[in-house]
Amino acid sequence: MNRLAQETSPYLLQHADNPVDWHPWGEEALGRARAEGKPLLVSIGYSACHWCHVMERESFDDTTTAELMNELFVNVKVDREERPDVDAVYMDAVVALTGQGGWPLTIFLTPDGEPFFGGTYFPPEPRHGLPSFRQLLRAVADAYRERPQDVTAQAEALVGALRRSAETEQSREPLTEALLAEAEAVLLQQLDPRWGGFGHAPKFPPASALEFLLRRGSLEPVRLTLDGMAAGGMYDLVGGGFHRYSVDAQWLVPHFEKMLYDNALLAPPYLHAWLLTGEERYRAVEERTLEYMLRELRLPSGGFASSQDADTDGVEGLTYTWTAEEGAPAELLQPFEHGRSILRGELDEELRPRLLAVREERLQPALDDKVIASWNGLALAALAEGARRLDRDDMLGAAVELGELLAVEPLWRTMRDGRARFPAYLDDHANVAHGLYELHLATGDLRWLREARRLALAAADLFGDPERGGFFLTPADGEKLVARQKSFDDNPTPSGSSMLAFVLLRFARIWGDDGLEREAVGALRLVRDLLARAPTAFGWALCALDLHLSPPRELAILGGRESEVARAALRGFDPNAVVAFGPADDVPLLEGKTRVDGRPAVYVCERFACRAPVTDPGELS
Repeated sequence: MNRLAQETSPYLLQHADNPVDWHPWGEEALGRARAEGKPLLVSIGYSACHWCHVMERESFDDTTTAELMNELFVNVKVDREERPDVDAVYMDAVVALTGQGGWPLTIFLTPDGEPFFGGTYFPPEPRHGLPSFRQLLRAVADAYRERPQDVTAQAEALVGALRRSAETEQSREPLTEALLAEAEAVLLQQLDPRWGGFGHAPKFPPASALEFLLRRGSLEPVRLTLDGMAAGGMYDLVGGGFHRYSVDAQWLVPHFEKMLYDNALLAPPYLHAWLLTGEERYRAVEERTLEYMLRELRLPSGGFASSQDADTDGVEGLTYTWTAEEGAPAELLQPFEHGRSILRGELDEELRPRLLAVREERLQPALDDKVIASWNGLALAALAEGARRLDRDDMLGAAVELGELLAVEPLWRTMRDGRARFPAYLDDHANVAHGLYELHLATGDLRWLREARRLALAAADLFGDPERGGFFLTPADGEKLVARQKSFDDNPTPSGSSMLAFVLLRFARIWGDDGLEREAVGALRLVRDLLARAPTAFGWALCALDLHLSPPRELAILGGRESEVARAALRGFDPNAVVAFGPADDVPLLEGKTRVDGRPAVYVCERFACRAPVTDPGELS
């Protein structure tokens, strides 16, 4: 058993019995590398990663390979979900070196933590143009020993490129409606006209881009994509919820891992499509996705687990695939592997629970039961809005319990078995603030509005770049890596930068705070010239820009969420309206506003100029 046995991450604990002398990331490993004059081999992955498990079986569990690793390197294992900062900086290095990235990430560092060579998966024998892992180990160790000047030059060049990437200047061009229209047009050009989604196989769920198109009123491409994704395969017809991605263009054969963030991000577009179309199939997918999260990912703490593995007992998709002999309708079976099939098509509502009961008797995929604040913030937002719009008290109770877990100071990155680990990063603050704001809308409780603003203001202070604008991934007083990164990409989750800009814009309108709006706009200006060129990569930034450019609309609601007039005010899809429930004179939007003759009232305002309060729900329809 190696040093990983003392860790809390399920991914690291999976490697605790490897013959490799693994260290967790930290000064102990770096200090040992300096003392012994060895380079570091850093392997980065996550619990639900199929190819991470493959490389473990082929190489890290192999005694001969492990002995070579231990002889030549100081070996470090990193859970990318625990340490997104370490993952981000070394992923950027590998992409700069090779033009592509992925997991498992394999990176070689000097004892000062500077990267000089890397890649992703390496096989145990040479194949597909890749050297064997053992060949790679010897070649890298030889280069480090025999050509130190070359290694130093490569490391310096890479570190310089990493540092320059965070020095992006704000665009001086205006932020205009034309940017939104151009981004929408590019998305429509990239749309798969048959199956929906953007581009070709493999296909990943484009949740943020779909939200942007819904805001633009571009409903048909959204419906095409939602229908394609929900047909069965990537979407789990039996248990609800979505797998990570589809290996084909038609959303049929998935990569079977299930991630909390995918499901938290996909539930809202289905909910919003139901609001806009009235079509029950969208409500059904959204509701079953949230029910899946509650049934299979929710933990006793009230938090949600990170993921479920793609593999069961070493076989990908074993839990989720079927044969006709197991009771699955033959006409819905699409061939997969090992004589098993994927379900696709319309599943009878009476049969669904019976199949789920059969499936629950099988071996289940491993659960990564660490609670990640960032992903739980996204789950909180989805659960709170779903509870509010579906009138689901059970979901609301779960959302409140999750809010209690997350509304802490200081916020943590991960928690497992009651142990909080690592200070929170930018995306943790931003996503939890987003979730707490949605919880305020679902409950009418001012506590959640105040907690959300507290977190957002703390994030702006901890992560803001006063020189160039925008936000760093790590706080100013955080661990010093070789470069302090800014992350802008909204795939697969909204970047912390985009989400914090979105959240700050909401609070700027509720508090009348132009300073918050300037900070949000500064973050958007950093990506301004990329929005129309690569809209699928900046879906949430586009949502934030749409909010920024929209005519201000503020709703001050007095009298609680259960009143008919409050329900009428919040019934439709109005994504750019900001809402606060009162009374509260310390919230500028609510200041001086009361019920009318004791009756609940809604004040519809524009830049704090409010119409006469409305007490009749019919006036808001």
